[in-house]
Amino acid sequence: MENPIENDSAHAQEAYLVKLKAYLINAVSRDFNQISSSSDERAQLVQESLSKAYEQTGIKLPDSLRSQLFKDILNDLIGFGPIQSLLDEPDISEVMVNHPEQVYIERNGKLIDTNVKFDDEEHIMRIIERIISPLGRRIDSENPMVDARLPDGSRVNAVIPPVAIDSPILTIRKFSKTKFTIDQLIEFDTLTPLMSDFLRACVLGRLNIVVSGGTGSGKTTLLNVLSSFIPETERVVTIEDSAELRLDQRHVVRMESRPPNIDGRGQVTIRDMVRNALRMRPDRIIVGECRGGEALDMLQAMNTGHDGSLTTLHANSPRDTISRLETLCLMAGMDLPARAIREQISAAL
Repeated sequence: MENPIENDSAHAQEAYLVKLKAYLINAVSRDFNQISSSSDERAQLVQESLSKAYEQTGIKLPDSLRSQLFKDILNDLIGFGPIQSLLDEPDISEVMVNHPEQVYIERNGKLIDTNVKFDDEEHIMRIIERIISPLGRRIDSENPMVDARLPDGSRVNAVIPPVAIDSPILTIRKFSKTKFTIDQLIEFDTLTPLMSDFLRACVLGRLNIVVSGGTGSGKTTLLNVLSSFIPETERVVTIEDSAELRLDQRHVVRMESRPPNIDGRGQVTIRDMVRNALRMRPDRIIVGECRGGEALDMLQAMNTGHDGSLTTLHANSPRDTISRLETLCLMAGMDLPARAIREQISAAL
């Protein structure tokens, strides 16, 4: 390949590197497809194949440029492309790909525009397929939206055309590797010691609790802290859409919902699991989040001997929480009068 890297034009250099990257990926892919393991050994084998393909071109890039090129190619072949470096940064909580040239992150609660770029829309599509294919999920014009979970627990949402108008959209909410304790929340001024003692007493006193708040307000974090107060002697069943809770107790049974498969079958909903949990002899049931008709099943469980159960839901205030619970119960499809639903809520909470 001709080497115009010394050309004064930055645009020409960038175009050349894109061309070289595509050439090397194509050369390595022949060997890459035969490497079955997904491990450090796989990365090493790809690195060796990449170095060999690069040497055969006879091109000599500056060391820093070559290292960055190799890193980008490895991320494309093994990781999640240009956003892999963002996913590796512990202080980034969310990665949002709006367009090949527009990638935002959330760091410390603030949205920040990055200089990370994809080659084109097809490049974004390849990364989306990389994420969802191992999970047996499908995304296409008939199923243009998909939710998934990375191996580390991070939640993924992807939307593609025709629903996404300008470009495939990818949003990844990273799973926090830090499990906060009640003492840390007090240290952060999230709670006072008196509030901490009150919440601990509520859990030990087997009061049913709904944690409500807006998106990203810390509902799951608080739910994790509350569950840490549950005595070791009790059997806990957790039910989640995406497994995020991390309980230290020994006697914990965890369940996670399952979306329908490619044929549209095999779906297991939160509501299905709440009903099933009642047959599992739970002392407490923890539902990660109530979003629909499972709210009615949860209230019935709270009112039939499963005191001390916990859940979360999206709401802007405690008063809105009660109204939203009513609405969610109506989504169960049962023809119940509003008064009956309100009595269920007041008895449970």
